[in-house]
Amino acid sequence: MMNIFSNNKLVMAAAAVIIAVAIWYGFSGSSSSSTVLGTEGATGAVSAEDQDIVQTLLILRSVDLSGTIFSSNVFRGLQDFSTEITQEPVGRADPFAPLSASVRAGAASSVTADKSSSLFNPVN
Repeated sequence: MMNIFSNNKLVMAAAAVIIAVAIWYGFSGSSSSSTVLGTEGATGAVSAEDQDIVQTLLILRSVDLSGTIFSSNVFRGLQDFSTEITQEPVGRADPFAPLSASVRAGAASSVTADKSSSLFNPVN
């Protein structure tokens, strides 16, 4: 371990000088104090896009949600075209759990019964 330090003294000294210069340069920064936020370039004029957004927001602020739409004849005349969702059979509680011996035997017998039917019989 000491051989590494003794053989590379010049490289480590150069790295230390480079790191010291980088830290000094980073902390010194520029001498001019420029503010991040300022009002020198700000004008009183608002762009057309900003005016449109403000007008839309003012219109939306004046909307009143009193619920009278639900008592109108148009709303009452709407029809529901949705379909009822039927219950589907649910599988195992943990599908990744190993199968028990009784479940495996039942599955094997159902597979052999399916193969013997005429649908899966290649002879017919």
